[in-house]
This record gives sequence, structure tokens and C-alpha cells, in this order.
Amino acid sequence: MSDGFDVDEMLVRFRERAESVKRRNLPPVGGDERAQFVRQAQLDYQDFAMVGDADAELVDGILTLRVDLRANPA
Repeated sequence: MSDGFDVDEMLVRFRERAESVKRRNLPPVGGDERAQFVRQAQLDYQDFAMVGDADAELVDGILTLRVDLRANPA
């Protein structure tokens, strides 16, 4: 798996996914369906952005992602 795997390219893809979620159009739904769609978009953006912003390291075939979730990182 690690042969030819580029960690930086993976992180770029996740950042691109996060941006595409921000550009995603709302479907013509209302009420509970709309709220559910908006909530899912928020979660998708959060997840993709966190991975995209992670510090990544691939050592001996083990991919480690570090994500600092502190409010005010030092």
C-alpha cells in the first residue's frame, strides 16, 4: 500500500473535498430534510477539513495523522 502512496497528495484531496462541500448546492428540500442535509454538510466539511489539515507521517507502512483539536494551540 505504501509503495507509490503520497501522503501529501492525500491531504490535498481531503482539502479539496472540504472545499467542494462548502460549494455544494442545497437541494430543493425544506423542513427536516433541509436541516438534515445542512447538518450532514457541516459534518462532511469538518471531517474532510480535519484530515486535510493533519500533520501526516508514513513510517514502515503505518500512516499516522496528528490533528490538534485544542482551541488555542501553542
